[in-house]
Amino acid sequence: MSKRQQQIVAIVRDRGPITGERIADELSLTRATLRPDLAILTMAGILDARPRVGYFYIGDHHAKDLVGDLFRKYQVKDYKSLPVVVHEHTTVYDAVVTMFLEDVGTLFVVRDEGVLVGVASRKDLLKVAIGQSNLHEVPVSVAMTRMPNITTIDLEATMYDAARKLIEAEVDSLPVVRCGSEQQLEVVGRITKTTVTRLVVELGSLRNV
Repeated sequence: MSKRQQQIVAIVRDRGPITGERIADELSLTRATLRPDLAILTMAGILDARPRVGYFYIGDHHAKDLVGDLFRKYQVKDYKSLPVVVHEHTTVYDAVVTMFLEDVGTLFVVRDEGVLVGVASRKDLLKVAIGQSNLHEVPVSVAMTRMPNITTIDLEATMYDAARKLIEAEVDSLPVVRCGSEQQLEVVGRITKTTVTRLVVELGSLRNV
């Protein structure tokens, strides 16, 4: 737990039930500042909350890995967004246009039936553009990172797994895949750093007392 979360637990353990407003007053903070911490502690089973009563202490058996435990409860299939894909024969020019129109930083490159063959980032496309190639003729497959040098995530994986892979691979998004015929990977979605951030915000706003 963070130092502030430890302070919250100590206050609730000693003085509970206590409202969020009173906890905020004790720490000289605003209720909005404390809301994410209270939500995490409540969902982790350390505190409980009841309307018009307040927070009260339950225990701290999950304290070692609060955020990790929470993220392991959510699956990629429930948070994935639509993938932005281009065919491997698409020109670099058209890929750049697609990236601009869709307002994304990464394109997933597929062959027929949505089979993943590569990933093209802004940096990949910029390298080709700087090389002064004819962008109307060069296929995006020339610029992309190819399989198997791509980090992917399965539908059944947890959001904790997705967040970990985003950090370890140092990428902005992951293609969500499922295994199709001949063990080929079919792109069915994407998970981005924004997806993870939105989940953090969602977790922080689940409980209000």
